[in-house]
Amino acid sequence: MEHRPGVADVFRSFGAAYLAEHPASSDQRRVLRAVQSCKTAALGGHKSKCDLCGHEEFFYNSCRNRHCPKCQGAARAKWLADRTSELLETPYFHVVFTLPDALGPLGLQNKSVLYAILFRAAAETLLEIAGNPKHLGAQIGFLAVLHTWGQRLDHHPHIHCVVPGGGLSQDRSRWVSARDSFFLPVRVLSRLFRGKFLAYLRGALEQGRLKFHGELIKLQEDSQWKAFLHGLSRIEWVVYTKPPFGGPLQVLKYLARYTHRVAISDQRIVSLEDGKVTFRYKDYRCGNIQRTMSLDATEFIRRFLQHVLPGSFHRIRYYGFLSNRARRQNVELARKLLASSGVAPSKPASLPQDPSTQSTTLEPHSQPNDPLCPACKKGHLVIVGRLDPDSRAVEALPNPVGNDTS
Repeated sequence: MEHRPGVADVFRSFGAAYLAEHPASSDQRRVLRAVQSCKTAALGGHKSKCDLCGHEEFFYNSCRNRHCPKCQGAARAKWLADRTSELLETPYFHVVFTLPDALGPLGLQNKSVLYAILFRAAAETLLEIAGNPKHLGAQIGFLAVLHTWGQRLDHHPHIHCVVPGGGLSQDRSRWVSARDSFFLPVRVLSRLFRGKFLAYLRGALEQGRLKFHGELIKLQEDSQWKAFLHGLSRIEWVVYTKPPFGGPLQVLKYLARYTHRVAISDQRIVSLEDGKVTFRYKDYRCGNIQRTMSLDATEFIRRFLQHVLPGSFHRIRYYGFLSNRARRQNVELARKLLASSGVAPSKPASLPQDPSTQSTTLEPHSQPNDPLCPACKKGHLVIVGRLDPDSRAVEALPNPVGNDTS
C-alpha cells in the first residue's frame, strides 16, 4: 500500500530547516518533537504474534500530544464516553463566536490572555442574554470549544458552543424550553459579546498583561491603542447560530467532529513533493467546494505551529448548569424537570466503538479486541512482548532547538 504523507512526515523532513529559519516557543518545539516521534521506534511499543500462523507485527506507542493528528482518536473516544451521562433529551443549538481579523496578530502574541478573554466574553454573553426574561429567562448550560484555525491553516480564533435548547428556571422548579428553530437573537449576542471582549481587553492592558512585538509595538502609544479599540468597536462582530440538531446520539456525533480536532488532519494532506505540501480545504465562500492549496513545507509548519496552545491552557470548558462544580446534580435535576414537562428521560447514548481506540493487553492469549492477523486473516495478533524506546531513533529526529520565544 502506498504511503500517504502526514503532518509527521512534513515535520521529519523539514522540521530542522524550519527551526533554522524561524523562532519557536518551547511549546511549539515540544509539539514538533512529539509529532515526529509518534508511533515510531523512538517511543517504544510492543510486539504481537498471530496465535495461529505465527506472523509477527510491531506496534509503536503514540505521543499523546493534543496537537498530534494521530493521537486524537483515543482521546476523543474517552471524552465522548464521559459525556454520555450528561446529555439531555432536548434539541441542541450550536452558537459560534468569532474574533475579527484585526485581533489576530495581537492574539498570536498574547495567546493565553486573548483566548481566555474570548472564552469569558462568549460565556458571559450567552448566560446573560439567556437569563434575560425578555429572551429565554433561564439558566442554561453549555460546553465551549476553542478553534484557532481556518481551513487553510490561517489564524482564525473562534469558539463553538453546544447548548441544550432550554434551561432551568430562575427558581429551579421547571425546565424552560427554547423555541424549536430559534435560540437567542444573534444581533443582541454580537453587540454584547463585542462590548464585553473590548472591556476585558482594556482591563488586560491596564493590568500590564498584554505584550507588543514587531509591528504591534505602536499600540503601546495611548493614541494608537485608543484608535485600535475604536476601530474594533465600529465593526460588526460575527456571531451565528446553526439550526438545532436532535437528541443525544446526534449531539455525540456532532461533538466528535469538533472537540478533539487539530489544525489539519493527515487525511487532508494530498502530497509532499519538491518541498511543497499540498492539502485539501473547503472554500466556505463558494458553497463549501473542495479545493487544494500548496505551501512551502516550512510555511506549512509555520501555519500549523501558530495554533499550538500554551501548555496549561484548556480549550474545552463548561459553563452554567454544566460547569464542573455541580454538573452531575444539575443534569439530574434537568432530567427530572424535562420528564415532568412531558419529555421522557434520556438514555445514555453511545457511539459505535472505534477499534483503533480499544486498549490492548499483555496477556499471552487471545482477547475479543485482539486485531485480526493481516497474513492469515483467521488468527488474532496477541501481544507477546514490549519494545523499549530506541535511543538511536530518538537521536535521528531533528533536534528541536532554536530561538525560544516563550
